[in-house]
Amino acid sequence: MSPVLLMLIGLALFVFGYLVYSRYLAKRVYRLDASYTTPAHELRDGVDYMPTNKFILWGHHFTSVAGAAPIVGPAIAVIWGWLPAFLWVTLGTVFFAGMHDFGALWASTRNKGRSIGALSARYIGKRGANLFLVVIFLLLLMVIAAFAVVIKNLLISTPSAVIPTWGAIIVALLVGVAVYRLRWPLLPVTIVGVAALYALIVLGDQMPVVLPDDFLGMGPATFWILALFVYGAIASLLPVWVLLQPRDYINGVQLFVGLGLLYGAVLIGTLFAADKPEIVAPMINTALPEGTPSMIPLLFVTIACGAISGFHGMVSSGTSSKQLDKETDARFVGYFGAVGEGLLSLGTILAVIGGFRTVAEWEEVYSSFGAGGVGAFVQGGGALLENGIGLPASLSATVLATMAVLFAATTMDTGMRLLRFVVQEIGDAVHVKIPKVAATLVVVVVGLGLTFSQGLGGDGGLRIWPLFGTTNQLLAALTLSILTVMLIRKRRNILPALLPLIFVFVMSFWAALEQLFSFTNPSEPDWLLFALDVIIIVASVWVAIEAVIAMRKAAASPPEPEDEDAGIQAVREEV
Repeated sequence: MSPVLLMLIGLALFVFGYLVYSRYLAKRVYRLDASYTTPAHELRDGVDYMPTNKFILWGHHFTSVAGAAPIVGPAIAVIWGWLPAFLWVTLGTVFFAGMHDFGALWASTRNKGRSIGALSARYIGKRGANLFLVVIFLLLLMVIAAFAVVIKNLLISTPSAVIPTWGAIIVALLVGVAVYRLRWPLLPVTIVGVAALYALIVLGDQMPVVLPDDFLGMGPATFWILALFVYGAIASLLPVWVLLQPRDYINGVQLFVGLGLLYGAVLIGTLFAADKPEIVAPMINTALPEGTPSMIPLLFVTIACGAISGFHGMVSSGTSSKQLDKETDARFVGYFGAVGEGLLSLGTILAVIGGFRTVAEWEEVYSSFGAGGVGAFVQGGGALLENGIGLPASLSATVLATMAVLFAATTMDTGMRLLRFVVQEIGDAVHVKIPKVAATLVVVVVGLGLTFSQGLGGDGGLRIWPLFGTTNQLLAALTLSILTVMLIRKRRNILPALLPLIFVFVMSFWAALEQLFSFTNPSEPDWLLFALDVIIIVASVWVAIEAVIAMRKAAASPPEPEDEDAGIQAVREEV
């Protein structure tokens, strides 16, 4: 089977999602209002709250939510076969992720830019809100520690990605000055910025940077991890327009160009190449390697980002809602941001099932569960680029490795900013005001402590990563519960939120229970992960019970008045 057919079906589903389903959500469910004063205007401070062009904000949102996970998850999950992964990525993006991300952005915008954790206190109850914060804290800690390790590994394994990775920061600073200080038009700035990034990729391919074993008194792994945390801390404290927004925007455009190259390589290779790409992976894998867990429920937590992800709700409510210029921009930023990540996951699937020449070659890579990942994406995608558009193998690997690093880096710096917010919210819960710098120091110390907990190589950064998928999906379910309560209060259609809520909660809770028993394996018990899993399960069940109680109360209480005004009809026509 040709990967082109799969690509076209996936693209058609994404187009339907944005043009049809997101329009329905905007008009009938969330009822966006262009005249509504967003928190970016009401609370503008130039640091966290700042009205932003929707294309720039989309770039920030898309690259923040699309870290390494939408590459790693699908690249691992195809071990069960390409069909289950394909269906979950496409249908999950259209009916789960899009409405979840869009809804979290809308909910936060309607509540002065408050995070999902803070919204849980209002809509679900204070008893469960503090436990909600615990789940969010653990999830964000996993993200910043694990992504630091992922980036470090890529910078060491693919030294040609070093120059474009760090050079992107300089490009972003210049883009920020050009757009916000010099007021230059966005289009030419974008073209020049993307051209500069790709020039850096070519330069990096010609000049790979390999650090010596003893660099400034430390190994390469230790140095890169420390550098990443220092960068993340600075980026989380700077005003959003200085680095966060322009970096994410220009990376988003560059990464979409990279995806365009990948999709184009599949099409051109099929039409014109002598060695046409074929899907060599099984549609349903009936010969799973020993030790591979059951597809259900593990598929739905292995592929989190790229189908639905609780982390997206934190980005939507943590940073994006504070920068939304008009409420009607939420459809483009939130829903299309999810579609962008779905495109990345679909591209990953195409790369790891169509980038290998033979079934034996594919099976060699997928010899055990978890053996696929970023490496399989770079290897398979590089082969597609070389075969389809003639890009040299070395440069192809640099392009894809840089894509993966930039996605992970933008998620890491946003994650540190969000974790700083969470630390401050935890302080507020115990009536202690924590300044921004102090909260950031807490984030850095705890994050580095976890990352180096098993040695200076950073192995501790992946220490609690096995819990990421289930924690992430449970958080998505809890976010959907908040949206459901809000929609019940407003007497609107709750099925777009309630049906995904039930499915995601059941699958992720099932997976959490399976993991709990695996951590008590007599031959290799892991009591730390067991204890954390128990905390996450208890917190999730508690919040879920509180959510059901809140839904019943909302249904029994008088409906909230609709925000009808002169601008509402105009916006309905617009969306």
